[in-house]
Amino acid sequence: MENLNKLSDDKLLSLYVNGNNDAFDVIIRRYESKVFSYIAYSVKNQELAEDIFQDTFVKAIYAIQQGKYAENGKFSSWIMRIAHNALLDYYRTNKGVNIISNDESEVDLFNDPSLAAKENVEHEMIDRQTLRELRALVAMLPDNQREVVLMRYYRDLSFKEIADLTNVSINTALGRMRYALINLRRLAREYDVEIA
Repeated sequence: MENLNKLSDDKLLSLYVNGNNDAFDVIIRRYESKVFSYIAYSVKNQELAEDIFQDTFVKAIYAIQQGKYAENGKFSSWIMRIAHNALLDYYRTNKGVNIISNDESEVDLFNDPSLAAKENVEHEMIDRQTLRELRALVAMLPDNQREVVLMRYYRDLSFKEIADLTNVSINTALGRMRYALINLRRLAREYDVEIA
């Protein structure tokens, strides 16, 4: 087992395809923290995150056994893409829809313009999904970059305040924000998340 830990992802996958289940156990241990953190941050529910995490690796195993993984040294990106798609599948199929009956209400719920949504419900759902995906991408940033993004956009602090709180110069705070934005754009491309 010790020797397996030193092997590349592609070599481990090759061993797994040829019947070495221990090789895939090493792969799972190598990526479980990253994949689970991404999923858990997105769904905010431990049990659900565990289910989607298991689903992710089951889909990966199936794809590998079907020969759908091309050995190109990008297993990390590939498994994260499967996790991302598993999350999208969950949101598409498992979000409950509240059923409203007009029969039980004294007010005509369906024809009252004051109750109409300003935005189309579909747009609202897409916006919420995009925000969830963006939060997940922010969670994947290095600590110092994530800290600056959270302080700037979630706490609405100035770069001077951020610099003071983190004991760095304003230029360092600005540099961290610049790299955070570069990394967010890269992650968005990698996980196919549209951000403005």
